[in-house]
Amino acid sequence: MRFTVLGAGSWGTALAMQMARNGETFLWGRDAAAIASMQASRTNERYLPGVTFPERLKPTHDLAQAISDADAVLVVCPSHAFRDILEQVKPLLGHKPLAWASKGFEPGTGRFLHQVAEDVLGSEYPTALVTGPSFAKDVAAGKPTLVAVASKHKAFAKQVSNALLNENFRTYLSEDLVGAELGGAVKNVLALATGIADGMALGDNSRAALITRGMAEMMRLGRALGCQPETLMGLAGLGDLVLTSTGDLSRNRRMGLALGRGQSIAVAKAEIGQVVEGIGTTDEVMRLAEKHQVDMPITEHVWKVVHGEMTTTEALSSLMGRKLRSEF
Repeated sequence: MRFTVLGAGSWGTALAMQMARNGETFLWGRDAAAIASMQASRTNERYLPGVTFPERLKPTHDLAQAISDADAVLVVCPSHAFRDILEQVKPLLGHKPLAWASKGFEPGTGRFLHQVAEDVLGSEYPTALVTGPSFAKDVAAGKPTLVAVASKHKAFAKQVSNALLNENFRTYLSEDLVGAELGGAVKNVLALATGIADGMALGDNSRAALITRGMAEMMRLGRALGCQPETLMGLAGLGDLVLTSTGDLSRNRRMGLALGRGQSIAVAKAEIGQVVEGIGTTDEVMRLAEKHQVDMPITEHVWKVVHGEMTTTEALSSLMGRKLRSEF
């Protein structure tokens, strides 16, 4: 199955490269000059400098042709742009199935991306999600990586998996879309928290505690939403949380580090130079927590720091001063 990957940032390019190791793959980007540069140099020098494209990867700026030439589509864009991309490609899809590797919620509604896909494409349209602990740089370099492919459509999930699968890239199948999406979104907020702690030089004990208690928050929210606990303890939840909270390639962790050192969000965003999903995701996670009456103190304090209602020092003092309670 030939895929067209929509989104030529670091993650879209890396996934397109991985698919192109197995067969012909198209990579679409909206920036004509950037695509022309990729075609000439056979690299994405802005996001993945020095990594040469596989021979069967074909960058293109022609959206209609890219979708026409493929058998399926993989969307890799920030969550806030997800609905717009789907509405743009819907007239071009025909009946071609669609997957995505975006993480987060629809801004302002707290809706999962699979719900947005159902709104735009219909509830029976074949869709799938690719998620898990995976930095673009490592995937592009061909380093061993494991991800989950979540879908209600088993046949398409296997096709997505087969398009990615080789000796250095392993996939696992899941039918728990809500759990897989929740893990991929909430971990970004928790990575902000661990980054803040490390930026404040609070030590290894603090990082381990934040990951563990953050995981407890994720599990509580997942239980309220009917997720399978195994999903959140797997690649899409715990795996992605550990990677994003401890790996310095993580944009969310780097944002947290900057906040912990006293930098502003605006300055940190400029230095990172890419979308930091966790900033907007704090709003949507808090929206879900309040709706389902789930206690998420770490998330709540990150939200207050992001919105300027607390300093990082005040947030630390507030969390450490909470009343005695049972761990479970």
